[in-house]
Amino acid sequence: MFMFETKQTPKGKTTYSVEFKWRAVQMYIEEGWGYKRICQELGIPCTKTIRLWVKRYHEHGLKGLEERRGTSKSPFKGRPRKKECSLEEENRRLKAENDYLKKLRELARR
Repeated sequence: MFMFETKQTPKGKTTYSVEFKWRAVQMYIEEGWGYKRICQELGIPCTKTIRLWVKRYHEHGLKGLEERRGTSKSPFKGRPRKKECSLEEENRRLKAENDYLKKLRELARR
């Protein structure tokens, strides 16, 4: 059995190092091992994990094997803004609320 760094996240998920993932991908691509055999050899519970690593490796190279959990690029990440919005933004929001309420009232009448 190969020894590479693995960690447990606070939510109980296992995180594998890039070297560990790379070794699993090598076993599949270069050595021709099957997914089940790799899982048994490395102690990985599910073959889907290996398939995903191989897919990401083919699409992005070694960069695809890096951990991506917790790295969101969404502009909506984090707490909502506490500062006041501009008058134009507030006006747009209020118009949208009014339009929504008009539609809701129309649906209630039917």
